[in-house]
Amino acid sequence: MLWSDPENEPPKEMRDMQVMLRRLSIFLALAMVLAMIVIGLR
Repeated sequence: MLWSDPENEPPKEMRDMQVMLRRLSIFLALAMVLAMIVIGLR
């Protein structure tokens, strides 16, 4: 890493998209667990 390198900071849109994808993946994981429980109870 050179002192002259630019900041490795992604743009705001990309950071917002990463946050949204993280929330979506958590939601999908919880939905999968819930579906497994519902299927297991039947």
